[in-house]
Amino acid sequence: MIGRKVLTVAEIAGADREAIAAGTPGAVLMERAGAAVAEAIAERFSLRPVCVVCGPGNNGGDGYVVARLLAERGWPVEVRALAPPTTPDAQAAAAAWGGELAAFDAPLNARLYVDAMFGAGLARPLSGEAAAMANRLAAQPEAVVAVDVPSGLLGDTGAPVGPVVIAGLTVTFHAKKPAHVLQPGHELCGEVLVADIGLADTPSNLIENGPDVWLAHFPWPAVNTHKHARGRLVVVSGEAWNTGAARLSARAGLRMGAGLVTVLSPSEALPVNAAHLEAVMLKGFDTEAELEQAAADVDAAIIGPAAGITENTLVNVLALARTGAALIIDADAITVFRDDPEELFSVLDVDDVLTPHPGEFERLFPGVLKDAPERITAARKAAQRADAIVLLKGADTVIAAPDGRACVNTNGSPWLATAGSGDVLAGFIGSLIAQGMESFEAACAAAWIHAEAAELHGPGLISEDLPGLAPAVLRRLYEGRVG
Repeated sequence: MIGRKVLTVAEIAGADREAIAAGTPGAVLMERAGAAVAEAIAERFSLRPVCVVCGPGNNGGDGYVVARLLAERGWPVEVRALAPPTTPDAQAAAAAWGGELAAFDAPLNARLYVDAMFGAGLARPLSGEAAAMANRLAAQPEAVVAVDVPSGLLGDTGAPVGPVVIAGLTVTFHAKKPAHVLQPGHELCGEVLVADIGLADTPSNLIENGPDVWLAHFPWPAVNTHKHARGRLVVVSGEAWNTGAARLSARAGLRMGAGLVTVLSPSEALPVNAAHLEAVMLKGFDTEAELEQAAADVDAAIIGPAAGITENTLVNVLALARTGAALIIDADAITVFRDDPEELFSVLDVDDVLTPHPGEFERLFPGVLKDAPERITAARKAAQRADAIVLLKGADTVIAAPDGRACVNTNGSPWLATAGSGDVLAGFIGSLIAQGMESFEAACAAAWIHAEAAELHGPGLISEDLPGLAPAVLRRLYEGRVG
């Protein structure tokens, strides 16, 4: 899990200070950082002219180390200094470089550029020559290697505060920062390499999503497993003319491994659902009491996909909450509580999952996303307020738990921007919870698998494709579960 941790700028700075206090000079840490960048360049690029652009702080100091080490390897290197170095370690690194400095605003004629102007701690917009350089480098990101973060990007939010460098490769140290995993920073950084510079392990409850986060807890069936032991999942259908979304969720749940999946359908919608279901079972209900009885013995229940923004949906959510099943509340079942979110929160617990997109999030948590510095803080606040897992959808989906844990999904796929993909995600989450996976880990796993499945298909994807793509992702995970 160490490689998946995401640390704030302050946490990284604290780790630096602890290392220095323990006897590792700052100059040694700078040398290690510069060496990591130089090594990454040598491994990924053929010998070519390099221009290293150095700022006045320690990020610039790292750049001077990169320049010296590449030159010692025989690379043609020029250095451009935005301003003279201002910290003792950067001054020492500049002196060790010892070479000439090219004019900062001279034409750019190199084939590779190292951006070491400003690191993740930048708190103000780039201006003057720095802004002009950022704009020049942004025009050729494939030729740019950023040190720590691209200059102009806020390390704790992933948001630029003005002109910003765009990099093809970013080398950071010890751990990723929010800027590396949140959009638009994730895209602006290009490939991100985390280099170990000898800092002590730093605790964190923020992680980047990936199989190593949850694969050890994935509910693979044993040789003697039977369908009744693989979880019972129900999905509540909408009215007769709005049934497809629930069937998408149900099919997704079945593909993700739930042993028994049932669509609970209003009686008038039974014929429509029956005409389209095969392995997914079907059961009718007409009242909230009948729904509560039908879901009395299930492990997880999904409600919201095309449920309708009606009083019936509201009372059906409350009925399901009385069963003790883990709830996955999506779409209309979120919006129906917009006038009284506390009514929903009062019946939730930490096993339940809310899956809002930003618009639905605003309806339940007015102003929280707008007022937060970034999506991680917003999702955490929402999870604490609701006392449930919150999965805030987006290109950088954030999953947060009431205890402060948060996970950012970085494999988001643009092909998921199609009607019904969220219904499939709800089915994946519900299935994993029904099979006994802890809700936070289930939401993380489902979000990652959902995006991987979309990438397998690519252009032309529609939501109906996603359940059928999941087995290829599951096979890959199954084969990699050991070791």
